[in-house]
Amino acid sequence: MRYPFLSDSFFQALARSGATGEDAGWLPRHVQLDGGFLPLFERRDSRGEYVFDYAWADAYERYGYRYYPKLVSAIPYTPVVGPRWRGDIDADRIWTAVRERVAETGASGWHMLFPDRASRVALAELPLIERQACHFRWFNHGYADFGDFLARFQSRKRKNLRRERDKVTAQHIQVERRLGSTLSAAEWARFYQCYASTYLKRGQWPYLTESFFTDLAAAQGDQMMVALARHQDDTVAAALYLFDDQALYGRYWGCLREFDALHFELCYYQGIEFAIEQGLAEFDPGVQGEHKLLRGFEPVITYSLHWLAEPEFQRAVADFCTREARHVSGYREEALTLLPFRVDLS
Repeated sequence: MRYPFLSDSFFQALARSGATGEDAGWLPRHVQLDGGFLPLFERRDSRGEYVFDYAWADAYERYGYRYYPKLVSAIPYTPVVGPRWRGDIDADRIWTAVRERVAETGASGWHMLFPDRASRVALAELPLIERQACHFRWFNHGYADFGDFLARFQSRKRKNLRRERDKVTAQHIQVERRLGSTLSAAEWARFYQCYASTYLKRGQWPYLTESFFTDLAAAQGDQMMVALARHQDDTVAAALYLFDDQALYGRYWGCLREFDALHFELCYYQGIEFAIEQGLAEFDPGVQGEHKLLRGFEPVITYSLHWLAEPEFQRAVADFCTREARHVSGYREEALTLLPFRVDLS
């Protein structure tokens, strides 16, 4: 199975549902060359990107420049690492096409978010600034099952994790994992209620619509896993993941009623169990969350690439990213000391 976020069906589901387009603030300016495809969006803000550049935008405005529109190569609303184009497109052709789009749109520059190592290596000769962040990822060290994974923990921390899972059972909650292709229309509607509640509780409108999920499930439901939590025969929470042959990617989550430790169960432990069962090498749960460390997610450096057409700001941002990277590296080193694993297995 190929990386799920670069498929035609993924981008078509975004467009048909209104999640991308001018009204959504993700105006497609995609590059398509001889069967190759580079996602490219014209942006008028930075919502849904998860690489925070608001300070850069403010600085641009203070000096009398326009930061927006900008061009972004990213998977909308999806902060997971992976390839950022498909097909045989070399760096020179990408750079030529991007510069043409910058000239056409009057954009301040180009940003590529969460590229994998192969993408970064391919673009290494371009004048791009590399920005770093520290996120958390689970790695499969050949585990036979979840118990085998827990055996790597220090005794006290292993007990804490088991106690957390036991809390879910003690609240009479049943959890099941299903492929997206097996969910009924009513089950997708209930999933969407859960997903939307996460945003509505914060007074925000959800990024994605119900039709996005059902369209995607119709096209690539066998690459979607949904963890459903039921209490007294009522679905009260859900988390959705996508996966390919190598990795599990999470997650769209929400709950309609609050239960102790249910978030950790659906968003982390069910994902880990599924990854072990499928023999997947890693599980990328998305951005943020130091609480992931105690649950066996390891700190990793992630990257974004940036080019600003205004030379003065290109130099200033490059200097900022160099200084920021030192802090990110120090943070990662400190985070490594907080992992729950036994010292004799490190």
